[in-house]
Amino acid sequence: MYDPTVARLTYRALLGRRRALILGALPLLLIAISVVVRALAGADDQTAADLLGGLALATMVPIIGVIAGTGAIGPEIDDGSVVYLLSKPVKRPTIIFTKLIVAIGVTMVFSAVPTLIAGFILNGNSQQVAVAYTVAALVASIAYAALFLLLGTVSRHAVVFGLVYALVWEALFGSLVAGARTLSVQQWALAVAHKVGNGELVTSDVGLTTATVLLVVVTVLATWYAGQKLRSLTLAGEE
Repeated sequence: MYDPTVARLTYRALLGRRRALILGALPLLLIAISVVVRALAGADDQTAADLLGGLALATMVPIIGVIAGTGAIGPEIDDGSVVYLLSKPVKRPTIIFTKLIVAIGVTMVFSAVPTLIAGFILNGNSQQVAVAYTVAALVASIAYAALFLLLGTVSRHAVVFGLVYALVWEALFGSLVAGARTLSVQQWALAVAHKVGNGELVTSDVGLTTATVLLVVVTVLATWYAGQKLRSLTLAGEE
């Protein structure tokens, strides 16, 4: 289910000079802001939770997920180079699964690692805030990568749709409409993180069981359907 050649090509596409600069911008911004906040306000658990929740998990993680998930396959479909890949004797689900693994890895490295660093800068991991939000970033990275990889497979406007979901649905509607939070990757990840953190600094509107089931179902279904769409794309090209 994993092809090293496909993985190498995907890593090369995602970590090219221009895309790597974009991927690295938000993590550097998060760490820089954390240093400034710590210098001005000192170590404060609530401030750390607010910054990690508002900037890291709610903004940085989904944007990086959009870049990595859609970038893992979208550009190849847009410029037609995916035909070369599909001509190789590699099963279509293997292509999707390999690209998903790469997208997950890139998203985790560029989101979870800086979240952990920022958390330790802000309050030294007091009340497990840094670790809890790092776990949330890791969990969210999996679901975001699967969702946005699917978008990259089915739409030429995947980046736009991904940003609309991440920044409009989750950030805007999620803060205004209680029911929308149930369909939020961010809330699912927070439910898992809540079991890791101490106290009530990390909370979620979704129960742990519900969140876990939804995370698994969304990830599996998105990956499966992306494989089906890639298979139909092959058939269309052959015709």
